[in-house]
Amino acid sequence: MLLGAIEAGGTKFVLATGTANGKILTRQSIATTDPASTMAQARDWFAGQSSIAALGIASFGPVELDRQSPQWGHITETPKPGWSNCDLAGYFAGELGVPIGFDTDVNGAALGEFHLGAGRGTSGIAYITVGTGVGGGLIVDGNLVHGAGHPEMGHLYPRRDANDRDFKGTCPFHGDCLEGLASGPAILARWGSTLSDLPEDHEAHELVAGYLADACHTVFACCAVERVVLGGGVMQTPGLIERIGRASAKAGGNYLPGRDKQEVVAPGLNADSGITGALLLAAGARN
Repeated sequence: MLLGAIEAGGTKFVLATGTANGKILTRQSIATTDPASTMAQARDWFAGQSSIAALGIASFGPVELDRQSPQWGHITETPKPGWSNCDLAGYFAGELGVPIGFDTDVNGAALGEFHLGAGRGTSGIAYITVGTGVGGGLIVDGNLVHGAGHPEMGHLYPRRDANDRDFKGTCPFHGDCLEGLASGPAILARWGSTLSDLPEDHEAHELVAGYLADACHTVFACCAVERVVLGGGVMQTPGLIERIGRASAKAGGNYLPGRDKQEVVAPGLNADSGITGALLLAAGARN
């Protein structure tokens, strides 16, 4: 059974065909421009492949995940110009005539990592991406977490460092939430450089690691997951994940039950977490 997958990002759409066990057979990347052009280009690519039985979409958001809502499968009010109220799932269901699995990009990445990557053998993980924005997907007791909406881990408030009070943060909604302090644009706005280009002894490394460690500790404490998987462009900074792991353990204060099972780790699927998860969403749509 051949399946289709889309990892819909704000910069690019990754398209793939593959199997229900997450094996990628063909892939293509296209630039994210306006909805009509981008979706039509994706449709045409799938039309040029062998027929697929279902399509999984892991999308940037916010998105509507309530299947009882008439807006299910839509990107809702997003800061990405032109994409608010875009009916992704409906478009591809109509154009390709197949069942659709739909979730957030980070929930898709969490799904891929849980089943086939760094989360294998656990009961639950969080996947947090740190790049242009900060977002998180969550699996507890083997199931993706949905509720009133979907997790928005990038908008947690980390505890500000005592010597770090002047920077107001870059999030247009919350100022100094995690995204406003530790995302790529926040780092660039504050220090005029990417984190990886700053010297190893620059204060930015410890501050960013500390804020991300606070988020990891919060997830460990609130959700009792065994691993937090950290991906995204900022996480390519040498030594950053080790700093976060040490700071997260320190934040736990030798208190949390199960702390010996809890780890901060890199993605096991590297850059394929999201597109692999989208294939698994497609497999689920067939069940």
